[in-house]
Amino acid sequence: MASVPAVLTSEWTKIRTVTSTVWTLIAAFGVTVAMSAAICALMNAQFDNLPPAERAVFDPTPISFSGLTLGQLAMVVFGVLVVGTEYGSGMIRTSLAAVPRRGTFLFSKIAVAGALALAVGAATAFVSFFLGQALLGDLGTTIGAPHVLRAVVGGGLYMGLIGIFSMGVATILRSSMLSLGILMPFFFLVSQILSVVPVAKEVARYFPDQAGRKIMQVAPDALNGDPSPYGPWGGLGILVAWVAAALVGGYLLLRRRDA
Repeated sequence: MASVPAVLTSEWTKIRTVTSTVWTLIAAFGVTVAMSAAICALMNAQFDNLPPAERAVFDPTPISFSGLTLGQLAMVVFGVLVVGTEYGSGMIRTSLAAVPRRGTFLFSKIAVAGALALAVGAATAFVSFFLGQALLGDLGTTIGAPHVLRAVVGGGLYMGLIGIFSMGVATILRSSMLSLGILMPFFFLVSQILSVVPVAKEVARYFPDQAGRKIMQVAPDALNGDPSPYGPWGGLGILVAWVAAALVGGYLLLRRRDA
């Protein structure tokens, strides 16, 4: 029976030798930083043209994460591919034969891929913040300002947790195409649309992306006009609950189903 260190090494080898997973992490970093920088530069140029009410509640910190909407989609793809590629290629049968303890197999995979997703998320958040604030000029803030460090660290946690959540969903569905077919429209369309629909807004607040983004907010009501029923850490807690539910669900189904 394979030891835990051997399984961890095996999972690391799988991730770093599959080109698609490496490039999705590079894309998550590059797209987020590039788009955030562009929007920060545009905001600096157009700030005086904003309505007085918007200027009054302007929060320079989340502007640095403007590209995260697209960057998180790359992180979703990474999370799905980490799990789904083995099912698509049929290698899952070989993996489970080598590591019959399915909990060890799954959580070793999640540990390695999750640590990588969190590391890339942290790097993305800090680079996006410092570059974005430089481009905002006099409108910018500093990492030492109240609550800003929490927001930047939280941005990295958010990206990493979205990737881990996607791993759990892919474990449940056992298909990269099906997982992406559900997660991509959910994060890019459904969640965004429902968050502005009056009747559905209260439910959408508790979606993983909507709740998790709260950790990046410094100025109250800067991201939306309605008071939120939870604070930054409460929002992150909701995202963690979604992640835990996806992982537990994936583990339970992996134990009961054939490869």
